[in-house]
Amino acid sequence: MTKLYFTEDHEWISVDGDVGTVGITDYAQHALGDIVFAELPALGAAAVKGKEIAVVESVKAASDVYSPVTGEVIAANAAVADQPGLVNEAPEDSGWFFKVRLSNASELDGLMDRDAYDAFVKGLE
Repeated sequence: MTKLYFTEDHEWISVDGDVGTVGITDYAQHALGDIVFAELPALGAAAVKGKEIAVVESVKAASDVYSPVTGEVIAANAAVADQPGLVNEAPEDSGWFFKVRLSNASELDGLMDRDAYDAFVKGLE
């Protein structure tokens, strides 16, 4: 069963078994505006919870993407590298950034579920 988690930095991670798919939230892509470039991590790269793992650039600004968990990068979304606008079109679906094999699933305990994240975002408005 796939579970979805969110960070206060507006990343999401969808977890199925020991593999997590990571991207930025709809809130984040709206705040950034039109995405024009995405720098994704290399296969085999070490993802460290809370550390920069990717970069996304929009017409407004460049922003770091932080890994919500620790593990090894096992896939990067080439479609996003080729068509960064996918992040605007489907940020929480086909606009994902990378997949990571989790090395410590207990790190998920500190993340928010959808309801908690939605409440967090409402508090920012």
